[in-house]
Amino acid sequence: MVAAGNAIDKHEQYKRVFAHFDEDGDGKISGSELRRCVAAIGRELTEEEAEAAVGFSDSDGDGLLDLEDFVRLVEAGEEEERVKDLKEAFKMYAAGAGDGGGVLITPRSLKRMLSRLGMRRSATECGVMIAEFDLDGDGALDFDEFKVMMS
Repeated sequence: MVAAGNAIDKHEQYKRVFAHFDEDGDGKISGSELRRCVAAIGRELTEEEAEAAVGFSDSDGDGLLDLEDFVRLVEAGEEEERVKDLKEAFKMYAAGAGDGGGVLITPRSLKRMLSRLGMRRSATECGVMIAEFDLDGDGALDFDEFKVMMS
């Protein structure tokens, strides 16, 4: 029930942001309005990038974003940022895994990272933790398995 409340709150926030940047009040956001929206959060978007983002997200082909298009665009950006953060975390846990490139989280690399975080675990305990999310049964976590674990 809390999750549903949070979803409603988030949708209301999107509506308020959308209304704020819908400068002409037509219920649509143009590429230039999107650029101002992005600038307001401290990022820069070129005119070409804004038009491409609108074109990608525009569901009715009018060259503008309605509220639902805007929500999908924002959520896609949030997901992209989340995956970027997960990749960084994955690299930290996989570093020094001894697999020739740090592309897997092994019991040894997990034990090392948990130790750095002040959490003492044996290699066996780390192996059990990994086994819970080790979908291919190789005894280690690749990035896709790590994403499932962090969901």
